Amino acid sequence: MTLVIGVDFGTLSGRAVVVRVSDGAELGSAVHAYTHGVVDRHLPGRTDQLLPPDWALQVPQDYLDVLRHAVPEALRAAGADPADVIGLATDFTACTVLPTLEDGTPLCELETFKDRPHAYIKLWKHHAAQPQADRITEVAAKRGEGWLRRYGGLISSEWEFAKALQVLEEDPEVWAATRYWVEAADWIVWRMTGTYLRNACTAGYKGQFVDGSYPSESYLAELNPAFADFPATRLDAPIGQLGQSAGTLTAEAAEWMGLPTGVVVAVGNVDAHVSAPAAQAVAPGQLVAIMGTSTCHVMSSDVLREVPGMCGVVEGGIVPGLWGYEAGQSGVGDIFGWFVENSTLGHEELSERAARQPVGAHGLIALDWHSGNRSPLVDHELSGVIVGQTLATQPEDQYRALIEATAYGTRLIIETFRESGVEVNELIVTGGLQKNPLVMQIYADVTRMPISLLDSDQGPALGSALHAAVAAGAYPDIRAAAAAMGRVVHGAWTPISSNSDRYDALYAEYRTLVDYFGRHGNDVMRRLRKIRREALR
Repeated sequence: MTLVIGVDFGTLSGRAVVVRVSDGAELGSAVHAYTHGVVDRHLPGRTDQLLPPDWALQVPQDYLDVLRHAVPEALRAAGADPADVIGLATDFTACTVLPTLEDGTPLCELETFKDRPHAYIKLWKHHAAQPQADRITEVAAKRGEGWLRRYGGLISSEWEFAKALQVLEEDPEVWAATRYWVEAADWIVWRMTGTYLRNACTAGYKGQFVDGSYPSESYLAELNPAFADFPATRLDAPIGQLGQSAGTLTAEAAEWMGLPTGVVVAVGNVDAHVSAPAAQAVAPGQLVAIMGTSTCHVMSSDVLREVPGMCGVVEGGIVPGLWGYEAGQSGVGDIFGWFVENSTLGHEELSERAARQPVGAHGLIALDWHSGNRSPLVDHELSGVIVGQTLATQPEDQYRALIEATAYGTRLIIETFRESGVEVNELIVTGGLQKNPLVMQIYADVTRMPISLLDSDQGPALGSALHAAVAAGAYPDIRAAAAAMGRVVHGAWTPISSNSDRYDALYAEYRTLVDYFGRHGNDVMRRLRKIRREALR
């Protein structure tokens, strides 16, 4: 029996799944929680040194512990013989980046820099580089840089260049010691194989690598003279294609996981993008929403269009021969989790109460911007809002309004695609939130689209396993692997027309609030962020 392993590195934990190559059957899985989780208050062991607002860091050792624990446990759960494993692939949150030495050693592991926040991994939801992102966009627009159009005209604070520029400008010593500015997706593959390749997915979507090149030195020098050589001195590594072999396991990595050294390791990839083939979404117009703490929307198309506020469009970014589009919402499950943590009721009780309400009965409209807006506004200075509260408003009213707000955000993304000439004809959902019936029915009603489901509890890990099978030579390409190993339940949820009619009216109000608060009708959210930062200095 030939097997592959997919390892999905998420925001709070990593999970491994052992998959049969012939049919994609998941034989065993395991999850390992990161010891340090999200570092957003203070560095490990430094409770006296509080991090500023909007910071989100991680510790690289936590990722290695996933390999040491989750992979062997998944093999045991599957009752698998390690000798049957031919390939392994990983996926990561993105853009999650770290500074390293020449050999890949993270700077935060050096005694010199262990107390320096900029030496640590910057998690995808590190939004403290918003000023740098604003300048990156403004200077590119002023100069008429053609690559800006591939990103919908806006560059996010979540991405490689903004986070790197923040390090340069706030801690020049860390910057000077940085040999490579590495995506975590590539760092973990480097640690397993001894080979450093930048994967085409994150380079294209998060690293402003367009048509074979990075932004010019003259443009980067206008941002900061010391930034001019950033690609030449810190991004200078070969680009690896998706599904390509990066090499085989080193003796050390093989020992961590209890695997043979001959196991092929695929080039790194992103959690959202690997999920599309797992859901057999390899044709134009199939939009996959990976719904967890945040939501990432990925889709392939046979046309190249400029779509406002997208996270990028990359040729072959999801499957070869098609343009891969990415959009997203920075906060979804995080928003629901925050509300429950600050409520006396749990998710199940709130969902049951909210499900009994007719559409519109709570009288509320919310904006889903508690972690800023990724698409289509690309502005992490924005914040959440609930309009319409009275003394009669109950917790379940607010909870339902927040769920609806995230559904409106997804509808706005779908409409933005369509208005730009990119067809969306199927909505497929994966991730933890697909298990919540209230969430799924609201999304179907709001979008007026049937919702299909990726038939797996470990969508990204399964998607990585597909890429492992391709890298190991079991299938000629990702389309063939998807046909044999992927799985989807079509039309699992269908819209209720009477609900959709009411949601159309509510969505119109949502669009009005988006324009008012998000498109500079009133910049109160940005002013409040500034006041907060000044107060916390």
